[in-house]
Amino acid sequence: MLKLSYGASVGALAVAIAGPAVAQEAVAPRQGGLNEIVVTATKRTESLQDVAISVNALGEDELDNLGVDTFGDYLDQLPSVTAGASGPGQSTIYIRGLASTTPNLTTAGVAGLAPNVALYLDEQPLAQPGRNLDVYAADLERIEVLGGPQGTLFGASSQAGVVRLITNKPSLSGFAAKAKAETSFTKGGETSYKGELMLNMPVTDRIALRGVVFLDDQGGYIDNVQGTRSMRDSARFREEGTVRYNGVPVSSGRAGFQSSPEDLAYIDSEVTFIEADNARLVEDNFNDTQYAGFRASALFEVNNDWTVTVSHMRQSLESDGVFFADPELDGLDDLEIQRFSDDRLEDDFSNTSWTVEGRIGALELLYTGAYTDRETQQNVGYSDYLFVGQYIPYYMCDTAVAYPGSVDVAPADPTCYAPNLSVSSNSDTTVFTQELRFSTPQDLRVRATVGGFYSDLTLKERNDYFYASEMVRGADGVTRGFAPIYPFTNTEVTGTTGRAFPGYFSDPGPLPEGAGFRNDVKRTDKQWGIFGEASFDIVPDVLTITGGARYYDVEVDLEGAATSAFCKLNSPIFGANAGVPVEDQVNIPGCGGGNLSLLYGPDNEFGNPDKATASGVIFKGTLTFTPTEDLLFYATYSEGFRPGLLNRPGGTQGPGDYVVPYELETDEVTNYEIGWKTELMDRQLRLNGSAFYVDISRLQTSIFDPNIVNLVYSDNAADARIYGVEGDFTVAPYAAPGLTVTGAFSFLDTKITEVLIPTNDVIEGESLAYAPEFQGNLRVRYEWDLSDSLTAHIMPQVNHSGSKYTDIIEINKLKLDSYTTFSMTAGVTADMWSAELFGENLTDTRAEVAGNFNFDVPRITTNRPLTVGLRVKFDY
Repeated sequence: MLKLSYGASVGALAVAIAGPAVAQEAVAPRQGGLNEIVVTATKRTESLQDVAISVNALGEDELDNLGVDTFGDYLDQLPSVTAGASGPGQSTIYIRGLASTTPNLTTAGVAGLAPNVALYLDEQPLAQPGRNLDVYAADLERIEVLGGPQGTLFGASSQAGVVRLITNKPSLSGFAAKAKAETSFTKGGETSYKGELMLNMPVTDRIALRGVVFLDDQGGYIDNVQGTRSMRDSARFREEGTVRYNGVPVSSGRAGFQSSPEDLAYIDSEVTFIEADNARLVEDNFNDTQYAGFRASALFEVNNDWTVTVSHMRQSLESDGVFFADPELDGLDDLEIQRFSDDRLEDDFSNTSWTVEGRIGALELLYTGAYTDRETQQNVGYSDYLFVGQYIPYYMCDTAVAYPGSVDVAPADPTCYAPNLSVSSNSDTTVFTQELRFSTPQDLRVRATVGGFYSDLTLKERNDYFYASEMVRGADGVTRGFAPIYPFTNTEVTGTTGRAFPGYFSDPGPLPEGAGFRNDVKRTDKQWGIFGEASFDIVPDVLTITGGARYYDVEVDLEGAATSAFCKLNSPIFGANAGVPVEDQVNIPGCGGGNLSLLYGPDNEFGNPDKATASGVIFKGTLTFTPTEDLLFYATYSEGFRPGLLNRPGGTQGPGDYVVPYELETDEVTNYEIGWKTELMDRQLRLNGSAFYVDISRLQTSIFDPNIVNLVYSDNAADARIYGVEGDFTVAPYAAPGLTVTGAFSFLDTKITEVLIPTNDVIEGESLAYAPEFQGNLRVRYEWDLSDSLTAHIMPQVNHSGSKYTDIIEINKLKLDSYTTFSMTAGVTADMWSAELFGENLTDTRAEVAGNFNFDVPRITTNRPLTVGLRVKFDY
């Protein structure tokens, strides 16, 4: 695994935020007029204007001009696309407002929903539960975004759309080299640097090699400022009548934990609160990030009909700090936060892919496969959990604090210890995919693409939750803190069989000192499918009907355990163990947690499902009308689905008759769409768009509601619908050579139509998450000749997004404000080099691009502050 040392922040560049939504050549033809855009959205090579699908694309020159490199950069170019982002390597894509929740990264393995937008690198799907791969956009030919369900050709995780990163392939045409370098300066933040080098080299007349290396060091801009925090802030000690910051009252139910005046009086007068102080972690601009890696590929042209392409990529991403702030805390500004643990992320992946293309008679054949191995090591500050975790005092305070009436067993001077909480999260994800498909010649009146697909994903995730980390023996003889213990499944180590159940565990133990809980899970997602699309020209070149179908079979399994250390020590709560030596506390009866193998194993005694399974057929139909060469209209019916999963706290009794389901069902979407592709005014104006209605059944969402269970779980919460109109335009007038005007827009109206869970967490009539009613952008680029060898350009940009919510769960929901940002670039270009000055977020706007409210405190992710810089490029 590639390892480098780095730091730097992933804040989205404002040039990315203000970019256009369609691909075209960076320079309009000097005589004016539009350029052709080529895509492979239907798994065939076609002109964008001939594809009866809502497709946005960014070409290679466009990506360079916009400074697009990272996940947030290229998604922000497209008005129909949003992302729930909490930092680099931690984002989830949403298209057309089909979103329900903000993912919780520390439970991605055990409770992460399958994505509903498929992320592809060339021919291989890379979407993963909980967190998408943040693939650095080095040496890309283009990025394509397909809106609406694309399940017939792209499978399970494409119910809202597909994002495809298409790399440049090795070329036999000759030696080529490209290099670019950039430095930028952020207001109030650190300097950033990046560099990229590409070489293409034919080895023989049949073999070519291509390689790219990159390094992107992004300076931080958020400050971790000094502060203190104590257990007095715990949700356990909320006063009666407390209302959350987002306006939702705290429940008075069984887990509402609003303390009585008598309990609060006792706590305030008798309890000693030891403060956590983050002085040692105070740092300006602490959210540094660095991307580093390479991609090497080889092309072997076996003969005129057959080629083999092999590619290998490695990327290392290392990030410090967090990318959200706490603007509601008194005394902090909008780029400051108080963190009490060392937040950091190492996210490394290697990816190997292979593609064989050829021809058998008239049939075109493509076989492709890929293997991806991703490892993440993350430390997450968890002190915010005390704002919603009502049980924290049980673990970190003396008995009299958790049970104020229990003075007969309470220490004379009860204490709550410093809440320096953190989570150590380690995951290893492997994905193996294969696809084989056949296509008939495109010039036939009846043409088809058929194939088969297989995917096998394994996600191993281990999270250790650290509470009081030191073993301290008090004067009363009670040891406070958490002893290092063994997972209760670990028969081989403990030698005890009475509580050692069969199941998966990744580490033989003991748990690290100070770890109070451990989630140790293995999740496997397997799927296979058979798919096909066929088109028939009812009237050649004028009227075409297309039909598609996919049979799918998906299986999701979950193994592992949630292990608790709390009754395996002489604790202030479980005082009955006082005097028992730590080494003898390995298997005290009644301790532990939940063994998922008991709940979901093939021989479980509860009758619960062994696996979450789904199979069926989805369909697509399109009627295309092309009255002239420059006009195309289409009407589409399409379906999509997303697989379910198993719930760790399945069977938990909620309010009334509600029971947390053991198995989450698939959610399904049905899309009705009309679209248009037009080139007007003698091909000086391109105007594309679509209008759609999406019907959503059994929408999946993650829920954190302590009134039900103190764990994240998932359910099919609601039915919903979406109305939308989206479009993009490009103007390249003959009368003004060098002038290109590009814009795009998206209008959405989303609504929950029926609530399926008998709780107050979801409300009928409310909007879906990450679904702004309007998004739009506009860019003008003008080029002119300075001399026979130099061309100048200037490019102002503006981007706007309406307000949006982060969740559909009322107690977890946060409203993000609308924003408008401005950027500009100006530079000169010669035959083989160019230099450009750029300014991003010129008005220094705090654009609220994402956020979460899972812990009853607002955590808002904003864009990077005002940034100016210089980039230079060389192209041989």
